[in-house]
Amino acid sequence: MRAVGIILAGGNNNRMRELSHKRAIAAMPVAGSYRSIDFALSNMSNSHIQKVAVLTQYNARSLNEHLSSSKWWDFGRKQGGLFVFTPTITTANSYWYRGTADAIYQNLDFLKKCHEPYVVIASGDGVYKLDYNKVLEYHIAKRADVTVVCTDAREDDDITRFGVLRMNEDYRIEDFEEKPMVSSGHTISTGIYVIRRRQLIELIERCAQEDRYDFVKDILIRYKNLKRIYGYKINEYWSNISTVESYYKTNMDFLKPEVRDYFFRQYPPVQSKIDDLPPAKYNPGCSVKNSLISSGCIINGEVENSILFKRVYVGNNCVIKNSIVLNDVYLGDNTHIENCIVESRDTIRANSYHCGEEGIKIVVEKNERYAL
Repeated sequence: MRAVGIILAGGNNNRMRELSHKRAIAAMPVAGSYRSIDFALSNMSNSHIQKVAVLTQYNARSLNEHLSSSKWWDFGRKQGGLFVFTPTITTANSYWYRGTADAIYQNLDFLKKCHEPYVVIASGDGVYKLDYNKVLEYHIAKRADVTVVCTDAREDDDITRFGVLRMNEDYRIEDFEEKPMVSSGHTISTGIYVIRRRQLIELIERCAQEDRYDFVKDILIRYKNLKRIYGYKINEYWSNISTVESYYKTNMDFLKPEVRDYFFRQYPPVQSKIDDLPPAKYNPGCSVKNSLISSGCIINGEVENSILFKRVYVGNNCVIKNSIVLNDVYLGDNTHIENCIVESRDTIRANSYHCGEEGIKIVVEKNERYAL
């Protein structure tokens, strides 16, 4: 493909509460065996983009471990590859990334050394499948300066989390509001953009000269009447996991057969880093209904409408309902978990009771079981 990929994976969001205390949002586990960034990386690979840069910053250790080998997404190649960039102190700059545009500016040498004529920019917190080739073909056919991939917001989406745009009959963007408090529109940006590489370099350098740091506010909104900015609407599944509620709902969507079929069985596949783990073990007397159970789990109790990530141990007489249990959790006997998200590497003591009665409860036990 005639494009280079950039994945913005350095942001933090307080709406993730305790879940973002130990990892970047792009490293959040999704659907049992994946990380959020796997979807953007897989889309890049499946679209035959051979050179991809991941820009990381906040709490990047877990994300860097996940990206330690590029072979899982077929980027282990002589030409191109997977590049991970973090903020670096230089003689000319000693800042952390101050925004999405500044993150690209601090790594502008990467773009200048590339030869591909186009750039695909994506965020690391989206769950979706998309052929970027179709977006690029649309971009060229429209003779657009920037193409923004957009979709219709669902009824339960919080519109204040997204950029809301309005297009004319030719799909040219006439208005763009970033995270409005109230909006009559329902078409939202997915955070995926296609732009010519030389033009991106020019716009980013101009932003830096004027001390502007945000790609949406300082490029898309500022130039909407000067540049030809078009929207490319998708109707397939797309979700953003940057709040606790959306993260919970996105994972629960994978309990629906049609969503599982779309991501797991329909071509092209979603790739991820593979752990060498045994299959889940279901001991006599356990009960599992409408749940996703990942490799390495041992189930003794009752699990219903829940997602258990890798290496979860469920003790005797445990009850887990409508919950998400992240990696490497030990649940003691007689534990009851309902409407909760259990943080990874936790030990939940026997006879514990956790129930999210007003929204989703995040369970974080300060038990250092590895130090015992």
